Amino acid sequence: MQRYFIQLSYDGTAYHGWQIQPNGISVQETLEKALSVVAREIVAVTGAGRTDAGVHASFYVAHFEVEKENLDNDKIIHNLNCLLPADIAIQNIYKVHSEAHARFDATSRTYKYYIVKAKDPFQRFYAAKEARVPDLARMNEAARKLFNYEDFTSFSKLGTDVKTNICKVDHAEWIDEGNRYVFTIRADRFLRNMVRAIVGTLLEVGFGKLTLDQFCKVIEAKDRNAAGASVPAKGLFLVDIGYPDELEMGLFRK
Repeated sequence: MQRYFIQLSYDGTAYHGWQIQPNGISVQETLEKALSVVAREIVAVTGAGRTDAGVHASFYVAHFEVEKENLDNDKIIHNLNCLLPADIAIQNIYKVHSEAHARFDATSRTYKYYIVKAKDPFQRFYAAKEARVPDLARMNEAARKLFNYEDFTSFSKLGTDVKTNICKVDHAEWIDEGNRYVFTIRADRFLRNMVRAIVGTLLEVGFGKLTLDQFCKVIEAKDRNAAGASVPAKGLFLVDIGYPDELEMGLFRK
């Protein structure tokens, strides 16, 4: 069996997240069906991690194994893109060693959250709207407090089956791009709903509803009820996944 890494991007609007679900269409299921047609065998795909319903990925990596050793070429990528719906696109496929793992070998994930300042018909599926003006300097000060913690239970969706809520955040920053606010966060792993809950809580800091000390107390509470409401999924994009150098060679970087 030959193992491959596959790089793709997707608009999550129509999907119930990456992972196969019993009650809705997922990106994983859609990709597996297309790969099975092209490879002419049943193909199971393992992704770098979950994305929730409605969340997008401009950069995503998965792996799969097949009997064939010639799937890493432009013709196969073209055929897959013809089979897949318009909201999923394949950028690359390349061979990796048999133990390479899209999820467990990933060293970091980076997300961006987009908030437009005014109604924008061209961003209605890809950004939240917020007419109020938050204090970005205070929000960035609060965001840096995330580096001091590892247990992010307060920002995790309740009732998940994860074994630990420990994550290491090493970058978190808001910027004002004129017509929108962009929040970028990078960590070794993320909990379900974590980024959206962090953004919602940081906005409470920006609107003066929480002090910096209270923001820290929210994290220390290890209680989802202590944090702010989650922002809409449509503004969230997975934009990068880090891997060791030997697995990076086939991934396109902007």
